[in-house]
Amino acid sequence: MNILIIGSGGRESALAYKISQSPKLSQLFIAPGNAGTTQYGHNVPLKVTDFDGIAAFALEHGVDMIIVGPEEPLVKGIHDYFLAREDLKNIPVIGPQQHGAQLEGSKDFSKQFMARHHIPTAASRSFDRSTLADGLTYLEYQSLPIVLKADGLAAGKGVLICETLEDAKAELTAMLADAKFGEASSTVVIEEFLTGIELSVFVLTDGETYKVLPSAKDYKRIGEGDTGLNTGGMGSISPVPFADEAFLSKVEERVIKPTIDGLKKDGIPYKGFIFIGLMNTAGDPYVIEYNVRLGDPETESVLPRIESDLLDLFSGVAEGNLAERSFSVSPKTAVTVMMVSGGYPGNYESGKVITNIENVKESIVFHAGTTVDEAGQVVTAGGRVIAVTTLQDDLFTALQQATADAGRIFYEGKYFRTDIGFDII
Repeated sequence: MNILIIGSGGRESALAYKISQSPKLSQLFIAPGNAGTTQYGHNVPLKVTDFDGIAAFALEHGVDMIIVGPEEPLVKGIHDYFLAREDLKNIPVIGPQQHGAQLEGSKDFSKQFMARHHIPTAASRSFDRSTLADGLTYLEYQSLPIVLKADGLAAGKGVLICETLEDAKAELTAMLADAKFGEASSTVVIEEFLTGIELSVFVLTDGETYKVLPSAKDYKRIGEGDTGLNTGGMGSISPVPFADEAFLSKVEERVIKPTIDGLKKDGIPYKGFIFIGLMNTAGDPYVIEYNVRLGDPETESVLPRIESDLLDLFSGVAEGNLAERSFSVSPKTAVTVMMVSGGYPGNYESGKVITNIENVKESIVFHAGTTVDEAGQVVTAGGRVIAVTTLQDDLFTALQQATADAGRIFYEGKYFRTDIGFDII
């Protein structure tokens, strides 16, 4: 099979790594890819939302399947684009159509979906610019802290936790009246603050049946001990020790099954991943959010633990017979340490030469924000630069190995956390 992966980050590097191991694979293309994905396939200089360009490439190179990494092309309807064209409709796309992608594309849509199908989540109400006054009044009767979420995609920046009523009112006004997050905050969901421990569960579905992938926990804060600003993710671990069989059984019965059944009841076709962000509150799961693709950096911890042929699973999704495909997971623990640019998540410089990757022997190096300069050197090209993942028998050994290997790689201004997983150890 000729496969085209859409995307350029660590998640797409991990997908390329895993798919390159499949005996079903003929050629692998990644659009646009990064400096690391070239070891698994061929990079293609196309933007993830250039549907015409992607279509032309797929037809020219006999692509048999499209695997979509990031959320933006899904929310903008890449799957629908392929289905609508006679010459493309038989090329399966792994990732939901535009309607299903609203689970991530609109917080209000996902909240209504959860309410309709009795899926446990935080209490909430939605407001737009015309109901701003009602929203300000509503805040006066809520417990603090309170969560404000921009309805649309805001590049991971649209969620605010407000500690005081004054702060909450100011932020709600800024989001609705002043378009703080642009069109994304034209509607805002005000949500109760849940306490507990966060984790993520990934589901792969063909729309009828599903496979539950390994659980994972990511670390969002820039500083050691979970301090400082939020980031796109500074590392992750899989499995999550506190997500035992009893808890995951609750997740399946209360969240996963009602989600899959709800999509069917609502007439929403869905072929792809459902990432479920959860809060474990006193042993009970509550949904924080849905994503319609794999998370990052959780993907870099989850995929190395899957022992099955990932491309075979994707074929099961495309053909609607996922239930018949074999699926197994390694009992080992994966730890991913994310190396970032100096200054991230604020202003940072790119173009820093990266060296010593070849000296990492015991871990997998997944490129995220990297490219190749005119001199042929691998250089930084983003805030999150490289994810170092190791697979070991226990969490402590995995953490030591991943941290040591991250230390072996060098570029000017590099930074990474050395305490990923410490809270659980």
